[in-house]
Amino acid sequence: MAKPLKCDVCDKPATVHLTQIINNQIHKIDLCESCAEQKGITDPSGYSLADLLVKPDEASSSQMDFDVLVCSECGCTQREFKKTGRLGCRACYEAFASMVNPALESMHRGVSHKGKVPRRALARKSFADELDQLETDLADAIGSERYEDAARLRDQIIELKKSATELVSED
Repeated sequence: MAKPLKCDVCDKPATVHLTQIINNQIHKIDLCESCAEQKGITDPSGYSLADLLVKPDEASSSQMDFDVLVCSECGCTQREFKKTGRLGCRACYEAFASMVNPALESMHRGVSHKGKVPRRALARKSFADELDQLETDLADAIGSERYEDAARLRDQIIELKKSATELVSED
C-alpha cells in the first residue's frame, strides 16, 4: 500500500495535489486542505508556485525584505522570484538558497541533483578506469625495471579483460 503524501508546508496528509509546468519542467506541490486555502489555491484570481514554496513564517516578513536578496549575476530579486516563480540563472540558486533549499528539501531527497547512471554504463566505466590504472602501473613498473611487478600487473590485466569478456557473453 502506498504511503499517503504529506503536505509540503505542514506535514498533514495532503489532499490537494498541484502540478505546474514551467519551461517544460514539472513542479509538483502537495497540500492539506487548510494550507491550500491559506495559499489561495481556491482563489479564482490564481496563484504562483513561488508563493507555495514560502513557508508560513517566511510569508509574515515585511514587504521590504523582498528586495534584500538579489542575484549578483542576473539581478533577479526575491520579489521577482516570488511573483513569477522562476529563477533568472544558475547563480540564483545560491543567492536565494535560504528560500529555495528548504522547499527543495521538503520536496526531494536533498538539494543537489545526483542524476542516475545505468548499471551497465557504471560497470563499463569502472572496468575502463581499473584497466587504465593497471596499464599505467604496468608502464611504470617496466620503466623502473621492476619486472616481477610488471608480470603480476600483466596477469591482472589479462584476468580483467577475460572477466569482462565473460560478462558481455552472459548478457
